[in-house]
Amino acid sequence: MLGEIKGLNEECGIFGVWGHPESAQLTYYGLHALQHRGQEGAGIVTTDGEQLKIAKGHGLINDVFSQNQLEDLQGHASVGHVRYATAGDGGYENIQPLLFRSQTGGLALAHNGNLVNAQALKNQLEAQGSILQTTSDTEVVAHLIKRARHLPLEQAISEAFSMIKGAYAFLVMTEDCMFVANDPRGLRPLSLGHMGDSWMVSSETCAFDVVGATYDREIKPGELLMISDEGVESIRFSAPIQRTLCSMEYVYFSRPDSNLDGKNVHASRKRMGKSLAEEAPVDADVVTGVPDSSISAAIGYAEASGIPYELGLIKNRYVGRTFIQPSQELREQGVKMKLSAVRGIVEGKRVVMVDDSIVRGTTSRRIVKMLKEAGAKEVHVRIASPPIENPCYYGIDTSNSGELIAANRSVEEIEAQIGADSLNFLSVDGLNDSIYQGEESMEHGGCMACFTGNYPTEIYPNTVHPYEKL
Repeated sequence: MLGEIKGLNEECGIFGVWGHPESAQLTYYGLHALQHRGQEGAGIVTTDGEQLKIAKGHGLINDVFSQNQLEDLQGHASVGHVRYATAGDGGYENIQPLLFRSQTGGLALAHNGNLVNAQALKNQLEAQGSILQTTSDTEVVAHLIKRARHLPLEQAISEAFSMIKGAYAFLVMTEDCMFVANDPRGLRPLSLGHMGDSWMVSSETCAFDVVGATYDREIKPGELLMISDEGVESIRFSAPIQRTLCSMEYVYFSRPDSNLDGKNVHASRKRMGKSLAEEAPVDADVVTGVPDSSISAAIGYAEASGIPYELGLIKNRYVGRTFIQPSQELREQGVKMKLSAVRGIVEGKRVVMVDDSIVRGTTSRRIVKMLKEAGAKEVHVRIASPPIENPCYYGIDTSNSGELIAANRSVEEIEAQIGADSLNFLSVDGLNDSIYQGEESMEHGGCMACFTGNYPTEIYPNTVHPYEKL
């Protein structure tokens, strides 16, 4: 993925281990596999049965953890987290897992998603005397759990989860137990696996492959797992609701070697590309995809159209994130450092440029310009998802509607703005069919709120978008 020039980020990924003497090292490798889900900070909390230990920091996994730190994180269980920083939310105190200590024991929390009623709950907690130490939604859950301290811990956690609304996949760990929860609609991916007698939990199944674990199943919507030395116990904290897994997981966020809801991401993206070729054919000489998440769709488009697939764009994997960009000229150079057009492939050719989405349009305009500067005769842009017209309140940084290029412009206007010779998006029906292959209707498929405006949960009047926090 293209980091900040892509304009679309997902807040985080989580990974947990129970019952392995090298839990911290396994979590380290698991987080490596989830690095694409968060590149601004990372943390690991371990337990040895008596105390919780934490290490966390800003940056990539390799930057945050040293060998000495991992050796200090002794314990048979751990929870880990990678994240993207949000506006006004990038402080050290917000890097997860969050760790709280009290006279009754410690509590570590790692969260993927966003709570739409977090602000209302924060107001209520502060009115009752709570002092919040972070601006993270995750802290709300810790306070809710502690306020139900008169209940057994699993009941207190269930009660806390029954009060929060939105998208969440949670790992909660004490000194002697780990809890795993998925929201009642399963908006965020979360899976259970094992390695020998050890249990593992991950945002994506690809991490199981990296650490040598076996995938068992997905955490069901509204399900709470309690994992301890006694084994795994399943508790339901919410009545079953039809799952609405975020469709952007298939389109963009998840690694192509992950499986979501029993469906391989790469295969789903190829079907999106094939559907796009059927819906929006064009006379062209080569098809190329924008690295990395669009490659699968580009291959599918090429196969369905009969137009050869070529590596017309190459990503430089050894360029860090560029924060100092004092001029437009240098910003353009930053894009060229991260992505290059292959002149020998595109020069004199009519190019189909397949991308997974358009958010603000800035990146698409720069890539089209780059291809034409490399000699492309025509650049036809094909997007393997519908136009993103609505903000997401569930943990994705699609900004307010005013910053979404498709919210206030027609396809023709977007085409002119990005400088393409033609532009087409995959239809909502095409996306739904590509993912579910007729297994489920649109009403009971994934969440497509960013495309359709039909949100699967109530959006509270005081909902603060995760990337608009002050």
